Amino acid sequence: MAAITSASDKTARRAALFRETTAERLRRVAFGSLRAVQPKRAGSIALIARFMLDGLIGKSRLPDPYGAPKSHDGLCGIARDLSVDTLLEAHSRGLHPASHAGPVKWWSPPERCVLFFDEFHMSKRLRSRLRQARHTVTFDRDFESVVAACAAARPGKWPVTWITPKLKHAYAALHDAGHAHSFEVWNKDNELVGGGYGVAIGGIFIIESQFAREDNASKIGFSVLNWHLAHWGFALNDNKAPARHVLEMGFRVIPREDYLARLTGIVGQPGRLGPWRVEADLPAVAAWQPGPAGQVRAAE
Repeated sequence: MAAITSASDKTARRAALFRETTAERLRRVAFGSLRAVQPKRAGSIALIARFMLDGLIGKSRLPDPYGAPKSHDGLCGIARDLSVDTLLEAHSRGLHPASHAGPVKWWSPPERCVLFFDEFHMSKRLRSRLRQARHTVTFDRDFESVVAACAAARPGKWPVTWITPKLKHAYAALHDAGHAHSFEVWNKDNELVGGGYGVAIGGIFIIESQFAREDNASKIGFSVLNWHLAHWGFALNDNKAPARHVLEMGFRVIPREDYLARLTGIVGQPGRLGPWRVEADLPAVAAWQPGPAGQVRAAE
């Protein structure tokens, strides 16, 4: 990535990377609407109408995460304000914004897929790939490109994303404030081939999205991220929803009530504000054998 020489250069680059063409927007809205009217999601339309009405009569505060319905993925409100302060408060209360179509909405899922660092697992094959050090992993080197890649269409999946231009710019502002972070995976040709981004509040890191353009690229970056989170004393990594690759790495699903009860104490822990830097190479991460409370220690 070329160095950004000024604030105006950064603004221009973000505008280019975060831009959504008319065709892309129409496609997102069309597929997002089709997704919303599927039988298992159709009931959410009435909820959205109610939330929009609440806004018209002045009820626009952050919703109660405990009161979110367990149906409809925990849909619980309309996200009218995506300022840095509001996003921090929302995440600290177990809420997150997303929208495939229509207004951005608040969600409090009935279950969360989380990692306790003493339960982290790396397969022998992944450890071998890390020892080979064929890739380089960085933090906060190219946040904008990571967000854009996470929002891009993926082979074999619906060509729709919840990461709208509005959300891209909101999380970029959160990144500028030192709370949102990216991890990047680069190949030998210095091409960005994997990565992800999320939000750090106190002792928790909340994953927003990940992507991979080469096999295992995301797992390599994720292993490095988790090593650092454990090393820095974080208590929890929250992936929100379960996915096969994170379950294989030791994440597990816990009820929303359990998650929210833990969150109350975790967000008050000392945080790690500002740009992050990688402190261990890939072979060092490959040697990680998680110990009690996720303590980072080398393989014996």
